[in-house]
Amino acid sequence: MSKELIYLLLIFALLVIPRALQRFNLPAPLTCLVFGIGAMLWLGDGSHDPVVSLLATLGISSLFLFAGLEVDVADLRKGMWPLLAHLLIRSGTLAGVAWLAWHYAGLPWQAAALLALALLTPSTGFIMDSLSQLGLDDAERFWVSSKAIAGELLALAALFVVLQAGDPVHMALSSMALLAMMVGLPLLFVALGRWVAPHAPGSEFSLLVMVGMLAAYITYGLGVYYLVGAFIAGLVARLLQQRMPTLASHENLHALRLFASFFVPFYFFNAGTKVPAEALSFEALGLGLVITLVVLPLRIAVIWLQRRVLFGESFRTSLRVALALSPTLIFTLVLAAIMRERFAISPVLFGALLLYAALTTLLPSLVFRRPMDVDPLSKEDAQPIDEQVVREGGDAAAPATDASSGSDSYEPQR
Repeated sequence: MSKELIYLLLIFALLVIPRALQRFNLPAPLTCLVFGIGAMLWLGDGSHDPVVSLLATLGISSLFLFAGLEVDVADLRKGMWPLLAHLLIRSGTLAGVAWLAWHYAGLPWQAAALLALALLTPSTGFIMDSLSQLGLDDAERFWVSSKAIAGELLALAALFVVLQAGDPVHMALSSMALLAMMVGLPLLFVALGRWVAPHAPGSEFSLLVMVGMLAAYITYGLGVYYLVGAFIAGLVARLLQQRMPTLASHENLHALRLFASFFVPFYFFNAGTKVPAEALSFEALGLGLVITLVVLPLRIAVIWLQRRVLFGESFRTSLRVALALSPTLIFTLVLAAIMRERFAISPVLFGALLLYAALTTLLPSLVFRRPMDVDPLSKEDAQPIDEQVVREGGDAAAPATDASSGSDSYEPQR
């Protein structure tokens, strides 16, 4: 069988079959991951294909580029105090889990910190692109997206520090390089918008993706993986929206959704091919179930209690927000791979983390009876999220938002 036919069959398998299985509440990313594991068991090292690896890199980078474009600083500022409280609690839980893993699991402190991030960090890109499928109301969607974005910002900053902390000199150089990139990206976007875009109408999307991939490879070269640079590029493009409105325009976002929805399945398939056979053991299954039964209820309880105490929300609303924030699929997969490559964690722990990621991703599908999916296109048909800001004392404020002008007016709910 020719390679061209194999690639065509793979594309069909990853883009069609997982969608068909969603009718059974099976998230498409998990199906792609299982396909990758099956290919690994069947072909062994022959399943490691450079073309698939490149497509996977495009998938994870475009997903986090899109996640960066989704950050609305104005929204984060409006919910600043609740989000700061959320981040303070999140930092405490991260430190506590990392300390436990360091002292009782026999892991180096860096690996222990990465394990805490892998267990506690929601996959923002996954959650954001699945919100429209969960049937949440506007206030619930606003707080889920805001908490997910704030948590991701904290996790990316922690990831950079943890991965560089082993060598202070390298950390200083990497920090300077990252700052230089953050200063250079706006200048690069402005230069391309001034000297290229006017002479090549419709090229803004290509320029956005190109800069995002460049930033992703820069941070990968710094040792902090592709997703950090791609996210920063998307965030910079969003911050330049007033100066360069076409860069983060609706058309560009729609095109990036199309781009990501095609390539993301290859990331999960490729991640499945990298799973060692030793990770698929009954010992890994048992450890994964134990981790899930301990960590997942605690995560849900912490967010539920936080919402109840700070906002006085009902039992049901607090629980729905907590459940929607439970998936950790992408972050767990990425960090498990980093821990295996850099810190040689055992295949048993690696397999346990995969099972934990799968179960946390399945939970909202089973509870809400809707399949969660990494499909940026699903947001096209969704109603825009009305911003909700909870004032002191637990009263909600519902804005009347003019989508065309971006102006917000807040009136107390009656």
